[in-house]
Amino acid sequence: MSGELSLSINIKEPRWDQGTFMGRAKHFFMVTDPRNVLLSSETLEEARVIVENYRSGIVKSGLTEDELWRAKYVYDSAFHPDTGEKMFVIGRMSAQVPMNMSITGCMLTFYRTTPAVVFWQWVNQSFNAVVNYTNRSGDAPITVNQLGAAYVSATTGAVVTALGLKSLATRLPPIVSRFVPFAAVAAANCINIPFMRQRELKYGIPVTDENGNRLGESAYAAKQAIVQVVVSRIGMAVPAMGNVTNCVAVWTTPFCSSLVFATPLCCALFPQKSSMSVSGLEPDLQERIKQTSPHTTTVYFNKGL
Repeated sequence: MSGELSLSINIKEPRWDQGTFMGRAKHFFMVTDPRNVLLSSETLEEARVIVENYRSGIVKSGLTEDELWRAKYVYDSAFHPDTGEKMFVIGRMSAQVPMNMSITGCMLTFYRTTPAVVFWQWVNQSFNAVVNYTNRSGDAPITVNQLGAAYVSATTGAVVTALGLKSLATRLPPIVSRFVPFAAVAAANCINIPFMRQRELKYGIPVTDENGNRLGESAYAAKQAIVQVVVSRIGMAVPAMGNVTNCVAVWTTPFCSSLVFATPLCCALFPQKSSMSVSGLEPDLQERIKQTSPHTTTVYFNKGL
């Protein structure tokens, strides 16, 4: 070991207690900080080296605990937790606020013609597809054909659903029609996320014991993970849809600042390292776990974001 910093700090887990909403909120405020998008490739690489070296027992000379945690959160904001690959910049959760502000502003501005509505709905759902793929769970590779098919089905289904629901607004009472855009966004999320993560539903996602030992792959865990992500994403849409009837003032209302809070707070609704009972897994996986790890009663998995 080199350097003065202790190697006992567990940077594999977040800095704050993930068993409480407040702890998860603090964690996601760091991960989704929009300023992380502006970090240079050199800064990201430096953070990666610090984190990976520390995990290997190598401490940079003069490194403090606060600097270590800062490097960990810079790393977490840009690198996938399962594959370790650098994530596409607009797919990172730290890009949610600036991207959603831009796209939602355009959707609320260019809504007078059908082509404009279709175009911006497609842009929105394409962005969502990128985010959903970037923040998927698991480390299994996906082919270009599989990714292309998932993208087409996700964006087409979501756009058609959103436009279909929005068309109802002209035939409903005004007080009811105000909620149609939110229903459209919610329905689109229910389609886009499962389609972009359909491989997980088919083949499962890795599940581990409390020590991180991989026990197998579970489609049941994938279903729970995707449901939790859908709920969180619908919550993130509330600030935008709350201003849908006042698009002229959208850039001067609390809309912009509310997105900064909505993204981490909705991510914090569920722990990123989710869990479920072994009894809730597929029967064959239950049997395998009973044989290889008989004392394990709960499994853990990355739910994605």
